[in-house]
Amino acid sequence: MELKQLMQKFHSKILLFGEYSVIQNSMGLSIPFNQFEGMLDFADLKTATEFQQASNKSLRKFYVYLRRKQFLGELLADLNLFRLREDLKKGLFFDSNIPQGFGVGSSGALCAALYDLYASNKISRDTITKEQMPELKKIFSQMESYFHGTSSGMDPLICYLNMPVLIENRSSLGTIDLPKSVMEGKGAIFLIDTGMTGKTAPLVELFLDKCKQNEFIDMCRKDFIPYNDNSIRAFLKGETKNLFNNLYFLSKFLLENLSPMVPKVFQGLWKTGLDTKAFYLKLCGSGGGGFLLGFTEDYDKAKDYLKDYSVKVIHRF
Repeated sequence: MELKQLMQKFHSKILLFGEYSVIQNSMGLSIPFNQFEGMLDFADLKTATEFQQASNKSLRKFYVYLRRKQFLGELLADLNLFRLREDLKKGLFFDSNIPQGFGVGSSGALCAALYDLYASNKISRDTITKEQMPELKKIFSQMESYFHGTSSGMDPLICYLNMPVLIENRSSLGTIDLPKSVMEGKGAIFLIDTGMTGKTAPLVELFLDKCKQNEFIDMCRKDFIPYNDNSIRAFLKGETKNLFNNLYFLSKFLLENLSPMVPKVFQGLWKTGLDTKAFYLKLCGSGGGGFLLGFTEDYDKAKDYLKDYSVKVIHRF
C-alpha cells in the first residue's frame, strides 16, 4: 500500500477538566473536537506555499529531536526515522487547520499522525486495550515534550483515538461514553475565542514552580483537585446541581491562584460569571490565550453577558 493511502486525518481535542491539576495526579476528561483536523501530506518544495515550507522546516527540527533520542537509546516509540527523513526531503508537511496556541491539540494531532504513519509495531487505535493506554500515553508524552517542554501525552492520545478519555489517575485511563448532547437543553458548554495565542511551555513551567511551594501544593490537594474531580463525576452522572456547585469553586480557584493563565482582558468577564452565577469560565488547555471554556445552566441568560464575544456552543444539556 502506498504511503499516501496510509495517511489519516486527526482531529483536535478539548480537555474539559484536568488542566494543570492532572500534573498533580487529579482526574481528567478529554474529548475529541471535530471542528479542526490535520493530516500529513506532500508538497513539491520548489512550488510549495509559505505554510507548506514552514511546516516542512518545523518537521525537520522535530526529526532532529527524535533522532537524537533514538541515538541515545531513549526514544520510547519505535519510529522509522530513516523513512521520515526521506519523506521530509520529498516535501512532507502537516496540512492542518488546527489553530496553534489555542489549547485544542495542534501538536497533539501532529504527534498522533507521525506515530500512526511511522511507528513499527504500533499500538492500533482500533484494537487498543485499557492496559496499553498508559504505555501509549507515555510514548506521546515524550514526543510532545519537544513542543512544550513538558507534556502529559493526553492531547496526542485523544487525537489518536478520537474518543473521549477519562483519566482516573496517572496509571489508569480509558475510553468512556459521554452524556448525550440534548439540542433543546437549557444548559450549555461553550468556547470563547480570546483572539490571541497562548504559549504552553512558560505557563507549565510557572505552574511547576508554584508546585514547589508547600502552601500551593496543600491548596491543590485540599481544593483544586477535589473541585476538579467532583466536577467530572457530577458531569458524567448528569448531576447538574452538584456540577455547578463544584464549577463555581473550580473557576474561582483558577482566577485567584492561576491568574497569569487567564488573559487580563478576560478576567473581568470571568469575575462577572462568578458574581452573577450566570456562567462559569475555566481554562481550555494551558491558557494564556486561545479558547476559554464556559459552563452555564441557562444559556439564554448567559448570552446577555457574552454578546460581545466570539462564542461557540459545543454541548447542550
